[in-house]
Amino acid sequence: MARTKTIPYDSAEHLDTPEAIAAYLGDALDSGSAAEFQDALNVVARARGMTEIAKASGLGRENLYNALRANAHPRFDTIQRVVSALGVKLTIQPTA
Repeated sequence: MARTKTIPYDSAEHLDTPEAIAAYLGDALDSGSAAEFQDALNVVARARGMTEIAKASGLGRENLYNALRANAHPRFDTIQRVVSALGVKLTIQPTA
């Protein structure tokens, strides 16, 4: 039986427009999972360039990596700074 060769899928490769980034982050936020949203922020930051996002957010590159790693618990102001650096904003809407 022949083996099928696969390559890893990286969502970051497809986040090339502000609309795609906003939709990706919105879906992650709608999941209700803080871990999923944090992972999505990490993916989008990689797509845009961690160095660029670190500079735009005023965070050190290492601090950005640490804040967005799995099982980290970043402060809300860190999340706000990263979201702003990504060129998107969080909004609040009624659930019903």
